Amino acid sequence: MNNFLFVAAENDAIPKCKAGGMGDVVRDVPRQISERGDSTHVVVPAYSRLHKDGEFLMFLNFRLRNINYTAELYKVSPKKEFDNITHYVIHHPEIEPGDIAHIYHNDPREPFYTDAIKYFIFCTAVGEAVNQNAFGDLDIIHLHDWHSSLLLYLRAYHPDFSILKRMRFVYSIHNLAIQGIRPFENNYSSLRNWFPEVHLDYDSLKDYRYQDCINLMAVGIRFADAVHTVSPSYKDDILQSSNPPEFIGGEGLEDDLRKADNEGRLFGILNGSNYKNIRVASKKNIYKNIVKAIFVWLQEESKKYKADFLAHTGEKVSDFLWNPPSFICSSVARLTEQKFYFFSRSPHALICILKKLEEVNGVFVLLGTGAPEYEELLRKVSYEHKNFIFINGQSEDVIDSIYLETDLYFMPSLFEPCGISQMLAMRNGNPCLVHHTGGLKDTVEHMKTGFSFDGNTYDEKIDNMVNSFDNILEIFKNDKTTWKKLQLNAKKMRFTWEKSVDAYYKQLYSITM
Repeated sequence: MNNFLFVAAENDAIPKCKAGGMGDVVRDVPRQISERGDSTHVVVPAYSRLHKDGEFLMFLNFRLRNINYTAELYKVSPKKEFDNITHYVIHHPEIEPGDIAHIYHNDPREPFYTDAIKYFIFCTAVGEAVNQNAFGDLDIIHLHDWHSSLLLYLRAYHPDFSILKRMRFVYSIHNLAIQGIRPFENNYSSLRNWFPEVHLDYDSLKDYRYQDCINLMAVGIRFADAVHTVSPSYKDDILQSSNPPEFIGGEGLEDDLRKADNEGRLFGILNGSNYKNIRVASKKNIYKNIVKAIFVWLQEESKKYKADFLAHTGEKVSDFLWNPPSFICSSVARLTEQKFYFFSRSPHALICILKKLEEVNGVFVLLGTGAPEYEELLRKVSYEHKNFIFINGQSEDVIDSIYLETDLYFMPSLFEPCGISQMLAMRNGNPCLVHHTGGLKDTVEHMKTGFSFDGNTYDEKIDNMVNSFDNILEIFKNDKTTWKKLQLNAKKMRFTWEKSVDAYYKQLYSITM
């Protein structure tokens, strides 16, 4: 039996520990490993909340900043039990919940300041847990994004964690744009401050653009035994230089990625989707679920600042309880530049889309939270356009209803490593409109399982995105045969984790089945 440790910032196998697609991957891959008879341990930070109903296992003692630190390891219960999978959280009072999904902090003045501190503590505690054999004799440690890459730094340079050299390390890139860049020194949230006794190998750790800083995403790429991107097309994209906004590629790390590729360490494997053990929503409940969620949010102290807007959304949605629209276009995503840059730079494009939908009694339902400037823009559009329903909160019941009842799922991502939302929509037989980039290329085929847009320039992309709605709505209204075929083709698609994890074993884990 092989023994795996997954280290990440998110894990949707346990309640209230997801902000994006990483949480889905960390939930689903161990389940496939379990079906192969191997054992998986999954550890994430407790964020000062996830440990409260857990089972205390041990204290973890280590040194940071030349002082003694003690963290606590807890075993926690998952949403669903599976054989050979154990879930853990690590608690330390300085590992605090953030303002993004109660996980990440948004530090606009000094990016990654707070998050770097808590993941320095978390990763060092994980290293000490491995020292204490908390997870048994490990064969593979699988890291996810920059939040966990510090373990590779500890393996390479810290004498207290030489045990890590015995294990194979795999590093998965979920979002290359978020790189965890922090100063080497002369800052509280710097590498020197937290690890003063460890030699600083500036050349191997530095960011190419900010050479007085460590780039933790680069550390993962440079030091892992295998590096993984979450779709084949995204792997191809990131080997090229970025030319934003027309093309988003290697985000300044293309040289590191090319080196890893030349060394045979870089692999592009498409994420899978879950087709069993899924939450089942009931049809014709979408507007009821939205109104119910809004009433819950209005009672939460943390949402008082947007109570007026939530009430506005509830009033708008209540009309659709009795007079539902004829067409639903929808999106579910964190409000970031990656997901909605086209709307931020070209708000008129969103307005044009709403006007086209209005002509067919259609609405655009967008659920998400995130960057304040995006929330503000979308609230403004919601006040001005009756057929734009901006749900500024998170609700699993509403999300399930959206994926079930939408007619068209819309993903205008500036770039997309893989994307899970399009898979979830297609699982329910709903065609998607996507930007022809990254993993969206690998999952949506134009006029076969959905629709895509692209362009050689930014203006071409915007024009093609908006004009796509003319073709889509024409087919929906006047060519039911083609629409039905698109729905059936979308529903037939299977992006299974079984196939993906077969490739994991062969390419990432170097395990022969």
